[in-house]
Amino acid sequence: MPIHDQSYRRYRGEKENVRSGWTVIAVAGITTFLKKRMFLGFLLFAWIPFIVRTVQIYVSANYPQVSMLAMKAESFRDFFDQQTVFVFFMTVFVGSGLIASDRRANALQIYLSKPLTRSDYIAGKMAILITFLLLVTWLPGILLLLLQVAFAGSLQFLKDNIYLVPAITVFSLVQVIVASFSMLALSSLSNSPRFVAVMYAGLVLFTKAMAEAVGAIMGSSGASWLSFSSNLEQVGDLIFRMKLRYETPIAISFLVLAALVVVSLSILERKVRGVEVVT
Repeated sequence: MPIHDQSYRRYRGEKENVRSGWTVIAVAGITTFLKKRMFLGFLLFAWIPFIVRTVQIYVSANYPQVSMLAMKAESFRDFFDQQTVFVFFMTVFVGSGLIASDRRANALQIYLSKPLTRSDYIAGKMAILITFLLLVTWLPGILLLLLQVAFAGSLQFLKDNIYLVPAITVFSLVQVIVASFSMLALSSLSNSPRFVAVMYAGLVLFTKAMAEAVGAIMGSSGASWLSFSSNLEQVGDLIFRMKLRYETPIAISFLVLAALVVVSLSILERKVRGVEVVT
């Protein structure tokens, strides 16, 4: 068929918004997990402490004589301590296969051969884990604070404890960022999600046991900096203005957590590549 007119014509179709590469990875990953019934069941189970606290707030607001159930600022710190176990299992459930599964399927070459940078890939994977961790830390924490105000019918509790808003937010971010970077770094070291889960469990449980053993020998808690989870607890106590539970200087706990993030970034920079570099 002959072409009679080859002149330029302006495109009249619809223009689609161009999304960053990391958002595509994040949305796809989040959607995949939300389709799993087992995961949804675990997510619901992780909200049981929130439900219990909600009942506690309701009873204390409607039955003042039950003063022992009244929420205090310390109650929110205790709530985050309760959520620690769910943060651990959520990190293992979601994070262990984020990069390991791609390594096993040799998908890194496919990802990085597209118009997608290494930063986009890591950010997308990180966003998946961070999103679900915030669902069991920051979101229920903020909702508990709002429910306390709503059931009390007064802003007095919030005025007296206004620092709880930034405290909940900052500690959630610290907890989530440290856990996410650590897990992604471990996931990039293996092509087996199960082995990654074991390594992360070792990082958390073995360091805790080692810190307690050294502390028992020394007769003090000054060795708590050796523990991944103890450093988070120490930082959490400071953020929530509670008495520090360990003798380790708070600056040391911050440095250990910062060093863990830096080391994790270094591992990710080395291992997340389109072509494996053998040295």
